[in-house]
Amino acid sequence: MKATYPRPASAALAPEVAAAVRFNADGLVPAIVQEADTDEVLMLGWMDAEALARTLAGGRVTFWSRSREEYWRKGDTSGHVQHLVSLAADCDGDTLLVRARQVGAACHTGERTCFTGRSLTEHKGAEQ
Repeated sequence: MKATYPRPASAALAPEVAAAVRFNADGLVPAIVQEADTDEVLMLGWMDAEALARTLAGGRVTFWSRSREEYWRKGDTSGHVQHLVSLAADCDGDTLLVRARQVGAACHTGERTCFTGRSLTEHKGAEQ
């Protein structure tokens, strides 16, 4: 059965946080996860208001799985946990930057980051 949007929230999202985030038509916002200590980009996940509230309340990064249609916390099955350090919205509120401390691999393939080894271009720098 398909999930309906927006999903009911059980964790309350603070009004000032809700006002700062622009969820898409499906009630979701992309969340870029970055390693807090190295600035390495680890992965991209999707959050709805509930996942965002759970992340802020519990300190463990929580996402909404679009394919499985359920909430998931990074590391619940793999042990590769993401501990929240900070969270910010971009200038127009339609993307989140999650700074976290990653324990183990961030990618489901076992790689440290989801952006390993799949370069699409090798641009040498800005033209002068």
